[in-house]
Amino acid sequence: METILSVIQVGISVALIFLVLMHSGKDAGLSGAFGVGTGAGPLGGGSLVERNLNRWTVFFAVLFVINTIVLLKKPWA
Repeated sequence: METILSVIQVGISVALIFLVLMHSGKDAGLSGAFGVGTGAGPLGGGSLVERNLNRWTVFFAVLFVINTIVLLKKPWA
């Protein structure tokens, strides 16, 4: 069980790193290379792609935290 959760943890980590790098910062980061977040919406809230990128990042961050806690608690032992 621990091996399976560890492999999942690595996958979540890679996905989370990729998602964080996709966010636009001051210098547009990697997201400028892929066309993400190139402009703000009519209400200044950002594009739909940028909002979905935020949602996916939060989702994977929560999965990362939950998986870390489960790995630390070891309920199967």
